[in-house]
Amino acid sequence: GCFVFKPSPKKRRVTQKAAIDFRERNNDSEDAELRFVTCQSLWNQIKLEKEQIQEDLNKQLFDNLEGFLRRSHSERQEKTTKWTCQMKSSEIPTAALVLGVNVTDHDLTFKSLSEVLQNNITPYIALLEAKDCPGIKNLMQKLMGQLMNCYIDVDSLEDEDYVQVSQNRIRCSMTSLINWYESVTKKPDSETPSKKRTSSSRHWQSPPVVVIFKDMESFTTKVLQDFIVICSQHIRELPLVLIFGIATSPMIIHSLLPHSVSSLLCIELFQSLSCKEHLSTIIDKLLLTAQFPFKLGGKVLQVLINIFLYHDFSVQNFIKGYQLCIVEHFYSQPLSVLCCQLVDAKKRVNSLSHDQCENIRRLPSFRRYVERQVSEKQIALLTADSCLKETTQKLLEDLHVYHENYISVLRCLHVFTSSLPKYPLGKQIRELHCACLEDQVWETEEYESSLQLARMLSKSDLVTMLQQCVEIFVSSSGKEFDKTVEKLKEFLTQFQKLEAEAFQEQDVSVSSQKELQKKTDLYHLQKTLLELKESRRSKKLTKFEMLRFEVVDYIDSLVRNYLVPADHKTLHEIVYFNTASVLREHLNAAPRIALHTALNNPYCYLKNQALKSDGGNISNKAPDICIVYRLHLECGRLINLADWLEAFSTVVMAVEGPNADAASSEQVDDIIHARFIRAVSELELLGFIKPSKQKTDHVARLTWGGC
Repeated sequence: GCFVFKPSPKKRRVTQKAAIDFRERNNDSEDAELRFVTCQSLWNQIKLEKEQIQEDLNKQLFDNLEGFLRRSHSERQEKTTKWTCQMKSSEIPTAALVLGVNVTDHDLTFKSLSEVLQNNITPYIALLEAKDCPGIKNLMQKLMGQLMNCYIDVDSLEDEDYVQVSQNRIRCSMTSLINWYESVTKKPDSETPSKKRTSSSRHWQSPPVVVIFKDMESFTTKVLQDFIVICSQHIRELPLVLIFGIATSPMIIHSLLPHSVSSLLCIELFQSLSCKEHLSTIIDKLLLTAQFPFKLGGKVLQVLINIFLYHDFSVQNFIKGYQLCIVEHFYSQPLSVLCCQLVDAKKRVNSLSHDQCENIRRLPSFRRYVERQVSEKQIALLTADSCLKETTQKLLEDLHVYHENYISVLRCLHVFTSSLPKYPLGKQIRELHCACLEDQVWETEEYESSLQLARMLSKSDLVTMLQQCVEIFVSSSGKEFDKTVEKLKEFLTQFQKLEAEAFQEQDVSVSSQKELQKKTDLYHLQKTLLELKESRRSKKLTKFEMLRFEVVDYIDSLVRNYLVPADHKTLHEIVYFNTASVLREHLNAAPRIALHTALNNPYCYLKNQALKSDGGNISNKAPDICIVYRLHLECGRLINLADWLEAFSTVVMAVEGPNADAASSEQVDDIIHARFIRAVSELELLGFIKPSKQKTDHVARLTWGGC
């Protein structure tokens, strides 16, 4: 994969600016500020839940790493355990942390890991990236700068091996690092130079120095080799622990390092949760819950999942896309002010203005609802705002109940479909969820195949599934599943009775076989065998098979009642974001189209009224590169620079007066010439033109066709 790492912008407070911009873009809406506050509040709740989910997912991994650090430190102090006896005195404890190819998620993982280690293990942690460490000197500068809590400008120290720390010039070497470590570990807390690095009771007396290589594959081999060899020579004096962040495979360690260097490392392997499992948990906890009122439509969710599966495997980018959907929904949907908790939504319905009531009447789902009512009710809904508000409250409550029931039945159906061979409806619940949102799932061929396979499940599988479904419905917040739980428990009881009867039938069959063996009369023996043959031909369903059919039919009835697609529910537009095309425009980059639009019609991005052009005319107020680009579109394969310059001067000088004197005219020509050369150079840099070897005063055009 190819991943882009943008530079970190300076932290600034953007909340107020975003609110102002949101209000300016929605200045025609009377509740724009309330929508912005609702959007911000909803995202803050989702963000807190997301952080808690990620903390829970990483807990096992971080606990294992903590245990590794504790073992390496305690055994370094005691020198008695078998693990240390097997380790050479020059070996460096090393954790190989395999994180997967979702490189864009690694920053958040390492940030959380460093915070956990700083809180529980050691205050001395350095995070190194390959782009900052092209050489061993740069690596040592970054390492010492982070450990000593000071800032180092590597670009200004190309010819120096010194860094400024507390107004003292310290040489960037392992000896200086060892001296510093001994000084800070021996000093009392009151004398430590930085409050951030002050040792506390939660840290050990001589805490280890943890060096994290965030992207090990990107480091040059020589830098890694030199650093490891140097560290191994001072491991007794400086308790170093290395953590290698690996995106591909642990074998990369042996590919980058020769045996003479890798033998200096005592490596232990750690595997993080796969990005697919991470995404499944995020969807399960954030999307498949009635906790948050905002919902994604089937096509929108499929776009986000496809970008995840076929582009970058990044969970963080999936969450950013989810955030974009929230912002776009609250910006484009005037009634999104009602996309909040049910209690608040009911209160806001009472305060709706007449214009907002008209917005509700324009919703397609509400129109379909009105058409199904009697004529008197239709007139009241279309003319009386009070009747509309009362109905809206009831419909919002029905929508909330629908979500609660939908999630429970969806999980129950997933219990059945995920255990079937070939997974007709998908193995993951997200696939089943998308199928249920897009269409009536019971009308699809995949659903029919799933039912046929479910009618062939064994008794033990059915009992296990029914027990899981009972747990799901018991823990559900829906209030309509009491009878469902009773029915499922009744099925379980019948399966238990069948098992008891099976034992009795087994005893009877054994006794009948014994009686059959006793019959020596040929007539009775033939008669008995013919009866057995006829019973086999008739193939009557057994009690177990009939009960199995009954269970599958009951699950099918639940699906048909509760898994109705969301777009069939009234007022679904208030809480569902279904505009997949807008999301694709934001997330699926089309650089050529964007570049052509910016150069051909700069008003589209700059929103300057002076840049508006009628009838395809070129405005002289446009940026120079836009004028040059528009002129080059009118040319053929080769462009004469002199003719191009003349056309450019004509456009630029369109409003200049004809009475300018010669001196000023020459000066203006020089300025226009310089502007033209710069604009042409920018076009060449963007790849639209290139110098031609056929004619020195011409350039060749490189792009053709419309966008």
